[in-house]
Amino acid sequence: MRSTFKVLFYLKRDKQKADGKIPLFCRITVDGKETRFGMKKDINPKHWDVKAGKVTGRTNEATEINTLIDSTKSEICKVYRDMQEKENSVTAEKVRNAFLGVETGQQNLLELFDRHNGERKLLIGQTVSASTYDKYRITRNHLADFIDKQYGLPDISLKRIDHGFICDFEIFMLTTCGCAENTVAKYMQIFKHIIIIAMKCKWIYKNPFSEYSVHVKKTDRGYLTQDEVEVLMAQTFENKCLERVRDIFVFCCFTGLSYIDVKTLASNHIRTSFDGKLWITGKRGKTGENYNVPLLDIPEMILEKYRNTLSDDRLFPVISNNTTNTYLKKIGELCGIKKKLTFHLSRHTFATLTLSKGVSLESVSKMLGHTNIQTTLIYARITGEKIGNDMALFAGKIKKNGNKLSVNN
Repeated sequence: MRSTFKVLFYLKRDKQKADGKIPLFCRITVDGKETRFGMKKDINPKHWDVKAGKVTGRTNEATEINTLIDSTKSEICKVYRDMQEKENSVTAEKVRNAFLGVETGQQNLLELFDRHNGERKLLIGQTVSASTYDKYRITRNHLADFIDKQYGLPDISLKRIDHGFICDFEIFMLTTCGCAENTVAKYMQIFKHIIIIAMKCKWIYKNPFSEYSVHVKKTDRGYLTQDEVEVLMAQTFENKCLERVRDIFVFCCFTGLSYIDVKTLASNHIRTSFDGKLWITGKRGKTGENYNVPLLDIPEMILEKYRNTLSDDRLFPVISNNTTNTYLKKIGELCGIKKKLTFHLSRHTFATLTLSKGVSLESVSKMLGHTNIQTTLIYARITGEKIGNDMALFAGKIKKNGNKLSVNN
């Protein structure tokens, strides 16, 4: 006997709100037995077409609700068809529970994400940086907003994550959330990481990311030239806060330390190395990788300037990152530097200047504490200065062969 199946959307008029709007419900009927659930949307009854089961009009709200209705119906039909293929008995209750992700033993996306983030939060300061944890938290929140707006659900079964879900989520972040392309790429990498965990736990067996590629847009990371760094160093400031921020920024231009690493820099990080000279040694707060950087004259002078000025063992009075970047913007204006100054620009400057002066890629990668030399390659710009230096070296090597050239006048 052929099973009968129907999905209907209606207004539950006995639940009318104080503003006159009525909650939207979905009713699933299988073989004459029905079940229902709320769509978490309230509709003005004047704008509801009972026969079509849709909102009338062309407003953004009407379009959004009608899109939700269409996608919900499509998903419920998909669940019903899958159940028919895999199970002997299909009921309206089973279809609803599968759609809502409340099946017994069902593993849900946000539930897994929350467990993952809870574990990572405990590791902040050990193997996980606060900024990395924050990216996982934001990705989870974007997914929660997407699932709510697209499906009207508080969570979604991992089994329902497919290529279409991933592509729709990407568009949602680019449009509704207003995220930049590379920010979206980072969040999608995090989402993919969660899916890989689900596969390893045998909660899903097919990777929905198998036909999706994370697209990272190439960007030219800014940096300061040597002349611009010298302008910063020569500038005098009446405001001592600006002077301190400038000093720490310049220190990092010559050491490559990141904000979190210079903030936690302590006296035990300054050590005499194998060559009898002072080096900065430590572990990167972001990755836990070791870094070792020779202490050059300029950063050593800056260290001396702030020696014993703090009550604890820290070497610099580093303020919050946001305030630091606000001060750097002011510093750039006072120095006549047109580039946007942010603290991380100092690290980019160190990488670019060392590479342009002939320091090997491997050495720069080690000093920056990169886990992968491919990361360092981002900074390997072919600058005019680099070309000039390389060609001068080349010219010196071939100069002795000049007299072997026979020139006929």
